[in-house]
Amino acid sequence: MPIKNQCQTERTTSSNADFRMLVGELDEDLNSRYGELQKQYNGFNRVEQIDTVVIARINGKAIGCGCFKPFDNETAEIKRVFLRKECRGNGFADVILKELERWAAELGFRSAVLETGKGQPEAIRFYTKQGYTLIPNYGQYSGNENSVCMKKEL
Repeated sequence: MPIKNQCQTERTTSSNADFRMLVGELDEDLNSRYGELQKQYNGFNRVEQIDTVVIARINGKAIGCGCFKPFDNETAEIKRVFLRKECRGNGFADVILKELERWAAELGFRSAVLETGKGQPEAIRFYTKQGYTLIPNYGQYSGNENSVCMKKEL
């Protein structure tokens, strides 16, 4: 398996074919974890017309992705972070998240929020390790017992 510094990132948009393919794989993964419960999140996960997408590549092959959108004037919401299973555990998710955070900061955002699910304990550990802290569930996730919302100052 390649090492972390061999991972290259590309800034693109949600119209990128590799991003669409990876998001499809993410949706399959989430459906396998949550089943019927996942349907309540599908409307929150739309990524049409997002200009802030990051794709991670090894030797030109897309291995992971993520994106963000404005949550408010000072906060970016991190969305659709995904890494193919065979690439996990090698630091590549760090590369994706750091690039998303760097880009958001370049655009003037001072913090980032995100939502993940209780059925993804590895994601909760990852975000905690990256400096995100638990916050009350926000917006459409308020009152949802399966959601875990987090925040980090950029």
